[in-house]
Amino acid sequence: MDCLKTNVPAPEDVDIPALKEKYRQERDKRIRREAGGQYAAPEDHLVHDTREHDPFTPVVPRDAIVEDLDVAILGAGWTGILAGFHLTRAGVTNFRHIEHAGGFGGTWYWNRYPGIQCDNDAYCYLPLLEEMGTLPSKKFADGKEIYDYIQTIVDKFAFRDKALLHTEITALQWDEGIKRWRVSTNRGDDIRARFVIMCGGTLSTPKFPSVPGIHKFRGKMFHTSRWDYDYTGGSWEAPVLDKLADKTVAILGTGATSIQAVPYLGQYAKQVYVIQRTPSSVDERPNPPTDPAWAASLQPGWQAERQANFLRAANEIIPPGDPDLICDIWTEINRNLNAELEAEGWPQISMEEFFARREMMDFRVMERLRKRVETIVNDPATAEALKPYYRFMCKRPLSNNDYYETFNRPNVTLIDVSATAGLEAMSENGFIHQGTDYPIDCMVFASGFEVTSELKRRWGIGTVTGREGVSIYDHWADGPLTLHGTMTHHFPNMFFTGYVQGGLNGNTTLQFGSQGQHASHIIAQALSRGIKAVEPTQEAQDAYVKEFREKELDLSVILNECTPSYFTNEGEKEAKWFLFRGWGPGWNDFQAKVQAWRDDGTMPGMRLDS
Repeated sequence: MDCLKTNVPAPEDVDIPALKEKYRQERDKRIRREAGGQYAAPEDHLVHDTREHDPFTPVVPRDAIVEDLDVAILGAGWTGILAGFHLTRAGVTNFRHIEHAGGFGGTWYWNRYPGIQCDNDAYCYLPLLEEMGTLPSKKFADGKEIYDYIQTIVDKFAFRDKALLHTEITALQWDEGIKRWRVSTNRGDDIRARFVIMCGGTLSTPKFPSVPGIHKFRGKMFHTSRWDYDYTGGSWEAPVLDKLADKTVAILGTGATSIQAVPYLGQYAKQVYVIQRTPSSVDERPNPPTDPAWAASLQPGWQAERQANFLRAANEIIPPGDPDLICDIWTEINRNLNAELEAEGWPQISMEEFFARREMMDFRVMERLRKRVETIVNDPATAEALKPYYRFMCKRPLSNNDYYETFNRPNVTLIDVSATAGLEAMSENGFIHQGTDYPIDCMVFASGFEVTSELKRRWGIGTVTGREGVSIYDHWADGPLTLHGTMTHHFPNMFFTGYVQGGLNGNTTLQFGSQGQHASHIIAQALSRGIKAVEPTQEAQDAYVKEFREKELDLSVILNECTPSYFTNEGEKEAKWFLFRGWGPGWNDFQAKVQAWRDDGTMPGMRLDS
């Protein structure tokens, strides 16, 4: 089936100057002076061990481990699993995953809230589909299905019995005498690892708002990543929240998690308050089952081809004549733009004109999404408050077939806190909004994760010291300094993953997996050549950082015009850990650069200790 242009308003029906002014007003009223400081520090969470607390798997006592190890993989989510896969493929098998959860899965272990699904194309997002000989059951796979798929990978490659679960890293210290990392844990382990791969992911540490009075509230509170089915009723597999029938529930936040959970709360709770600072854009979600005929037609290499198509369609440019294989909200702007250019016979236009037309399409698509709200939500004031007034990528694009409809239920009320840039306060009995105390039985925090906060806060590791006692928290006090976004001076044999000075790909598993592949290559080379320590030289690091900054993506539109969110570090323009700093020439160019470095064979720019 052809992927068609969506029904967006005509250019003459969109008043861009007026919308830009509206966008500015909506942004400005939500900006808070404290930026990321509006969220509580981990030590002030509702439960002091929120990060470690695991309601899903009991902690099993074990003896402390004292051992030498080739590789310690810190994390057992997708990034850690893919690092293990690439190490195994490179012939390195003496490694462990060390993980604070009670099992493999990362964000798909922790997030078991009702309605959880992958919110982009699962045929792209789920890695190793060809290697595993399987396909997801539908385009947007359910969270439980993703978790189960992860377990099949873990078992196929024999990761499970190696793992240290329910284990928190307390210190990482380089020992120059033995050229190994001493890995200390809350279980009393003393692991001497030759290499360490940091695979903490971006969605691992829950984040709570610093709301006055939050600790006074006497009702139930929990974060969506620690969903309490004992309280709500139901289960991960069958989220029938029947214990909420006599409960008044508030959910704070309206991002990717909330728009999936709210329909279930609305269906089962006596009363629901949805507390919104900034609305998400929520399109319809066509989610057909996997077509057996299509599955049978797939040729080797199909997933890499589809992932490359997603990259072009969602993040870059679809070449003339290429199809949009993804065909959803993520690819709509480029798909529509190409359809109009094709209808005009592909005129020769300048890049300046191309991006002007792309900007126009951005406004037209957002106007379509705003119109969608008012065609579904009955109450005009609620509909207006739910409309997203910002550019397309200012917040994560979402899709759901039940979210807006839920606000037509008599037991569901939207609480728009944009005027106060967030929830004012909580009381013993509930929450306070514009002078009114709303009694509730339960507050659910859909407030996200520590994605772009300070490194120590995200990692939760007290001490990370490299050569000569240099602390990573001092070394990176003003942001990352790396070679290829993967290693840093003073920290031999340590590898980083995530959004760190490298190529950007909208498919996070592909991006983070490629980092694990690069680390695995270096580790395998070092082990085979008897190299005990690999570390970027100061000169090589300085040269790369200089080149990266010269070629860095221009983020001025996002930083200056977007509503505050974790995408924009809550409006902080000089943020050290801005999420989308990336290699300007693009993903493929960056991959070619790193591949050329690997093909050189001499590890240029590295200090090599034998």
